[in-house]
Amino acid sequence: MGKMFEALEKSKNVIADNVGQTKRSLSGDDQIQRSFSEPSVITSDKEKKKSISEIDPNLPQNLDSSLVTLLRPDSIEAEQFRLLKNNILFPEKGTPPRSIMITSASPGEGKSFVASNLAVSIAQNIDEHVLLMDCDLRSPKIHSIFKLPQGPGLSEYLSKAKPLSSLLVKSFINKLTILTAGANPKNPSELLSSEQMRRLIYEVRSRYSDRYVIIDTPPPYITSEANALVRQVEGVIMVIRHGKTRKKDVEDVINIYGKDKIIGVVQNFAEKRTGYGYGYYKYGYGYGND
Repeated sequence: MGKMFEALEKSKNVIADNVGQTKRSLSGDDQIQRSFSEPSVITSDKEKKKSISEIDPNLPQNLDSSLVTLLRPDSIEAEQFRLLKNNILFPEKGTPPRSIMITSASPGEGKSFVASNLAVSIAQNIDEHVLLMDCDLRSPKIHSIFKLPQGPGLSEYLSKAKPLSSLLVKSFINKLTILTAGANPKNPSELLSSEQMRRLIYEVRSRYSDRYVIIDTPPPYITSEANALVRQVEGVIMVIRHGKTRKKDVEDVINIYGKDKIIGVVQNFAEKRTGYGYGYYKYGYGYGND
């Protein structure tokens, strides 16, 4: 955890640019201002973007552009997701966490984007299979990112005892299965804190030794659902938004979940330098864990 907390204390530091020529001050007493690890190569945001049919004619042509690991595999964003994946799959100590909750301190910080791209990146490996679960029953996003119908999903499994096998969606990405949120229930907190939900996570964790379970959850400040789920997973990745997320909010979430549960922090919307001057990579981020 050392890197993460060190980064939280550096929100006002002066840092050099990527070629060591210019320095600029980072302001804001209460915000997270920089990513925790900078990529060694910064690609230009002016690079030509290929059409979906050029990338793979078998892919759905209306895919959400936020799936950078699939649609822009050579981008700096996709490379950073590969770095995040490798930190998870090959930890310095212990065994890799196979059930991971993705959350944030507040809405709009990009947790569904991170969960989706991390799931794709892991599934692109040779051996690993991934189950991506949308547990944000109040404001689900996973189905829209992958252009899936908002049909029956987790909500129906928990409230109507629908068979799990009938709800799992085999995606167009090999080895990636998706469980969408389903219909918005009246009692999401009760459903996600139920014994049936606990058994579900245990089952999907235990059934296959090569499966990773990525769980998109709402912020703990907004709902209590994530607080119930955190006890069932092996690790938590927290998404923070560059220039927006307050340091105190990050510390509060860490205190809610416990330092031992937080395996990494992703900084979204981070500023990146390019060869053409200052630019903003909408999905740039950094990752830190100890």
